[in-house]
Amino acid sequence: MIGTEGLTEVTDEDFAEVVLGAELPVLVKFTADWCPPCRMIAPVLAAIAREESHRLRIVQLDVDTSPATAARYGVLSAPTLTVFRGGEPVWSVVGARPKRKLLAELAEVV
Repeated sequence: MIGTEGLTEVTDEDFAEVVLGAELPVLVKFTADWCPPCRMIAPVLAAIAREESHRLRIVQLDVDTSPATAARYGVLSAPTLTVFRGGEPVWSVVGARPKRKLLAELAEVV
């Protein structure tokens, strides 16, 4: 399902299939409706998702409606951005950031 921010939404139920079973690396935005920084980074992630779709998939998971997955990966703040590769988390950061900085950070893990 495509969320309001243009990113595919995943839940506790389909996280393993969509994220852990993916061939490409997947950046998961752990988000919440009440989170202003989550809204700030949404257009940045939507742009990166379009531009980098050949090498990275970006999805979002609402921590309020899918708390089990957030707890499993120790997500305590939103937004938390975590890259999964081969079913394992390989990089994580908390908070919004400009597109250029995020792309530079992702270049090390994607």
